[in-house]
Amino acid sequence: MKMHRSVRWLVFAVMILSLSALSFAQVAVGISVRVAPPALPVYAQPICPGPGHMWTPGYWAWNDDAGYYWVPGTWVVAPVGLLWTPGYWGFADGAYGWHRGYWGPHIGFYGGVNYGFGYGGVGFAGGEWRGHSFYYNRSVTNITNVTTVYNKTVIVNENHVAFNGGKGGVSARPTHEEEMAEHEHHREPLASQSHHERMASQNKQNFASANHGRPAIAATAKPGEFKGKGIVAAKSAGAPYKAPAMSPKQARGPSTPATKHASTPATANNKSKPASRPSTPSNKSNTASNKANGSHPNNVSSNKAQNTVHRDETRAAKTSAPPPSSSHPASQPHQSAPKSSPALKPVAQHQSAPKPVPKPGKGR
Repeated sequence: MKMHRSVRWLVFAVMILSLSALSFAQVAVGISVRVAPPALPVYAQPICPGPGHMWTPGYWAWNDDAGYYWVPGTWVVAPVGLLWTPGYWGFADGAYGWHRGYWGPHIGFYGGVNYGFGYGGVGFAGGEWRGHSFYYNRSVTNITNVTTVYNKTVIVNENHVAFNGGKGGVSARPTHEEEMAEHEHHREPLASQSHHERMASQNKQNFASANHGRPAIAATAKPGEFKGKGIVAAKSAGAPYKAPAMSPKQARGPSTPATKHASTPATANNKSKPASRPSTPSNKSNTASNKANGSHPNNVSSNKAQNTVHRDETRAAKTSAPPPSSSHPASQPHQSAPKSSPALKPVAQHQSAPKPVPKPGKGR
């Protein structure tokens, strides 16, 4: 009996959602860039708009036509009980890849990058959930009109490097706690966050080629609002800006369909591929599907990947090759040895035994 068409579509939809959640638990590899992102600019944090908001730090995103552009840090209304793990650029196999951020119950690995305002490279010291209320650490957050606060001293690291691994990158590895967080359920970035990034990509002054690492809009009080009192300009670039030696199209590496666990940091010695950043209308590259985020947005999506998801790349088993012999020149590749097949034993075919002829007897 054939399954009704509507039922089949429902089953198909459930399967897609399941795969999306799994894919976000891993870091999809879709974008590779041959030039490193600029240093993180130095800027102040806008005043928190009100209770329930969580700070999401600014970062450099990529556009195939114009290169790196700055996505301002901003305050967003956080999902109750969840924390934001920022995305980060990681170096692997000669290229830099974007590891997407996500929401989850704990902070995962974000490359050891010091984004500031509580994101010092490991964990988050800017606040914490206590029941359904978010409490802010006044020592690292700009709070004036919120009463759920506390004070905890945080050591500030002045490093403004924006990527993990490679020459000049942060040489951080995930902690045990971050690896545990990678296996939790994650959620993708909020719609307001995706809109915020799209808006940033449409503003020419946000591109590093124009602002030289010192964006005029370094942070905003609300996502997507790039005008008004809540705008904060960068005080300075995090390091002297060096224009790339190649054009954005030359810097753009090929996309690959491989995926790896988000908990594995991208380092020079790591063979895992770089990850794709969230897609934007201005980005012509094909990004691998998430679901995650879903998010790193930590309900594991995806990090756990942690998704992911932290991030062990699935490696294909290598086919064993026969040992070299004098009959095979060294210049010729060896083919995989054929697998021996077990000898097939003849199986006797049994025919059904003839039924005995019933003896005449009395009827019922």
